[in-house]
Amino acid sequence: MTRVELTESLIRTLLTEQHPDLAHLPLREVVGGWDNQMWRLGEDLAVRLPRTPRAPELLQRERNWLPTLAERLPLPIPTPVRLGEPSERFPSPWLITQWVPGEPADREFITADESGTALADFLRALHVPAPADVPQEARGGLMRQESIEHFAGSIEPSTAVRDIWADAVAAPAWDGPAVWVHSDLHPANLVVADGRLAGVIDFGDVGAGDPAVDISAAWVLLPDGAAKRFFAAYPMDEATFRRARGWAAFRALFVLAMAVNGERGLAGGKPTWRPAGEAAMERVLGRSTR
Repeated sequence: MTRVELTESLIRTLLTEQHPDLAHLPLREVVGGWDNQMWRLGEDLAVRLPRTPRAPELLQRERNWLPTLAERLPLPIPTPVRLGEPSERFPSPWLITQWVPGEPADREFITADESGTALADFLRALHVPAPADVPQEARGGLMRQESIEHFAGSIEPSTAVRDIWADAVAAPAWDGPAVWVHSDLHPANLVVADGRLAGVIDFGDVGAGDPAVDISAAWVLLPDGAAKRFFAAYPMDEATFRRARGWAAFRALFVLAMAVNGERGLAGGKPTWRPAGEAAMERVLGRSTR
């Protein structure tokens, strides 16, 4: 896709041309994001514009599926409300979505024990069989196609982490129906308010697969008291638990690798992710039983 500088002036012009009834609302750039740049629009909306080659496809997934999912999910999600069409000013489709209030969990940690029940309720509502036309999400069902070795060079997996991953890969594969999965529940994609889980964002990787990829969030995001409530509210078999713990190790390495890359000045690095990554890794290595 053609690289276009995403400025307030450009976004205001796009709104004026395509959604003039919203063009008067205040615009505030939201720091962060990877595939998309986000601007808050007024108090209740956000504008999301793709900035990587794969981003338009991810936004299309959200446009196709989030309105249906939002009807039965118990936490706020960024439901699309308007579509921006490609134009000479901006060559890709873009979205206007609902704004999910709060702070990302890489900036404000979850501290409230009841957030474990809230996350379990959310995932139980999400993890129902997906329609046949929903794309299979690789991270949601194909663990053996991933490897923790590609983190080498950014952060070296310890022997304990390698053992957790090997145990997860050796566990029996998911043999149930492919269920809806978010697939990308790292700290920047959950929203926290007053220490409580308040919303889930960035569904670009939503698809069908193994629920273990999302259950990994119990290690990556929840303190011990909240994790106990999660496991009490989300029963699972031992194989799913083992795969989920492996995905948690994978996710913790990802968050730490992003922090290291940021410190090295590499493009896309997230140095503020280090505390979240370190906390996640401590929980992965220390929380071996439910």
